Amino acid sequence: MNNGKVIISCAVTGAIHTPSMSPYLPVTAAEIAASALEAVEAGAAIVHLHARNPETGQPDQDPALFKPFLEVIKQGSDAVINLTTGGAPWMTAAERIRPAVQFQPEVASLNMGTMGFGLFPMLKRFKEFKHEWEPKALEASRDLVFKNTYADIEHSLAVLSPMGVRFEFECYDTSHLYNLAHFLDRGLVQAPLFIQTVFGILGGIGAHPDDVMHMKRTADRLFGKQYQWSVLGAGASQMKVAAIAAAMGGNVRVGLEDSLWAGKGRIAKSNAEQVRIVRQIIEGLGLSVATPAQAREMLALKGGDRTAI
Repeated sequence: MNNGKVIISCAVTGAIHTPSMSPYLPVTAAEIAASALEAVEAGAAIVHLHARNPETGQPDQDPALFKPFLEVIKQGSDAVINLTTGGAPWMTAAERIRPAVQFQPEVASLNMGTMGFGLFPMLKRFKEFKHEWEPKALEASRDLVFKNTYADIEHSLAVLSPMGVRFEFECYDTSHLYNLAHFLDRGLVQAPLFIQTVFGILGGIGAHPDDVMHMKRTADRLFGKQYQWSVLGAGASQMKVAAIAAAMGGNVRVGLEDSLWAGKGRIAKSNAEQVRIVRQIIEGLGLSVATPAQAREMLALKGGDRTAI
């Protein structure tokens, strides 16, 4: 039971948005670290982290790019560190898992199925780009398969679970919930499951309230009391989806990975700004924000002192 506590996760930079889309998107290690610490101060218990090439802003899974900001975040806060194994949809599974293997975080994200991942609609909204790779990556998503096979998932579980890493299971559709149930039935994952239901990505389920309810009902039927539910809404749906989930006792994820906005037509100037907005929603519902220590207890995490950061 959450006992009225809501975990806020903050996805600091991600691999979806490109540097030309917002001057506030963190790119360098110093920017990622500072933005993450601001988000923690604002109320985020978990920071979900990707790295980028500091010159071009292109997503990059080289562990050497993670190390500088991980050390600063670890020294400057008690936040739960969650490392991506999703990387970017065009990366191989072997590339994507490297930072989590090296740093053995408390939490790593894990995508629960192969899917389309259409980013090309953003070409209609953004016309000018600083770097050649940006429009090319968006256009290439028309013909992209984001590969997360059963073998890929099994490999991640087999490598990371013995390190005490637990997972943010990213589920973009109901089929991903059934995939997770399959791994639970096989004993390859353990409760409490941290299930991040994702809404509004082209290739996954939409962000209508009925979609949110459908995913929640399906998860309840498959997992009962064996999971902690969290949501993220892409783009303009971010706060709407968060409000629905928080009102239902769920946890929430915000951050510039998922949305660049802080309101209709108003670009977010920091990750912390989004954390403060969702915190206001949570507290307006008479709930309270979970601390990192409370998040660790709710998710049965190993503790920050047992990572390799």
